[in-house]
Amino acid sequence: MKGQVREMKRILTIFTTIDLSNNLFEGKISQILGELNFLRGLNLSHNKISGNIPQTLGNLTSLEWLDLSCNQLKGEIPMSLTNLNFLSVLNLSENQLEGMIPTGKQFNTFQNDSYRGNPMLCGFPLSKSCGNHEEQPPSVVFAEAKESLFGWKQVVVGYGCGVVFGMFLGRLFIKTAKPLWLARLICGYT
Repeated sequence: MKGQVREMKRILTIFTTIDLSNNLFEGKISQILGELNFLRGLNLSHNKISGNIPQTLGNLTSLEWLDLSCNQLKGEIPMSLTNLNFLSVLNLSENQLEGMIPTGKQFNTFQNDSYRGNPMLCGFPLSKSCGNHEEQPPSVVFAEAKESLFGWKQVVVGYGCGVVFGMFLGRLFIKTAKPLWLARLICGYT
């Protein structure tokens, strides 16, 4: 670092993004990446990384984007990655992954492009079925979303109650001739 060799005694857990793309790195993805709790983005694309995708990446519950494309990754996509509730961008294309693509939660939102160039992958959203593996059709997969605690009906009821309560409080403050008290409370005037 800056012309000096430094040894890191431990890895900081406050990193929010790591982009090590286009470096021709070789070897396997370290299990310790799963301990970076605050990680929001991870890009290891366009390297020569081999081996399996570690199960520990499923511990990165704040992860919003993951790009492992254009490597030499093998094996199945870990089911633990379905725990990544904030994952909005996934790119596992151009690897040697195989088996059934996990379904559920955020994995139901990714398109074919996320898996392009992995001829041994099968299952939703790809048109290639997995043979004797049971594959959930999209109708069953999207039914899981309906079981959520906060559907559109609950949101509308909550919004409606909030509007009515807000109007009631506003009318009460105006009717009791205390709008200056409200202004002081909101603006912090003394």
